[in-house]
Amino acid sequence: MCIEVFEHLPEPILAIKEFSRLLKPDGHLILTAPFCSLTHMAPYHFYSGYNRYFYEKHLVDYGFEIIELTENGNFFEYLAQELRRLPKVSCDYSKVRFSPFDYIAQRWLLWTLERSSRNDCGSKELLNFGFHVNAVKIG
Repeated sequence: MCIEVFEHLPEPILAIKEFSRLLKPDGHLILTAPFCSLTHMAPYHFYSGYNRYFYEKHLVDYGFEIIELTENGNFFEYLAQELRRLPKVSCDYSKVRFSPFDYIAQRWLLWTLERSSRNDCGSKELLNFGFHVNAVKIG
């Protein structure tokens, strides 16, 4: 298992190579990592953007078969998460404090994003929080 650690490894492809070395044939690798995230645990945050194509390329290259590759969240949920952070990030990084009107606008946008998410038709392809991966080491 490698859960929400991958973005903190300076050489993640070497980690996949090591997972392949360590696992016996038919052994399972369970992996999660963010597709998009704010910098955290600096200076030990090296990457974001682990998309489906990263896993499909590098896991296969090192002898894994992907059993399951599931997106966590969708475009609208991701935007809503970041919109909820806006008052604090705005205050911390621009010294602009939210006004009552700003909070009303934020609530309206969150409502719009929630409606869009309820009617989502595959936006997880564009943007999501990350992937849950279950892969098996091939014989």
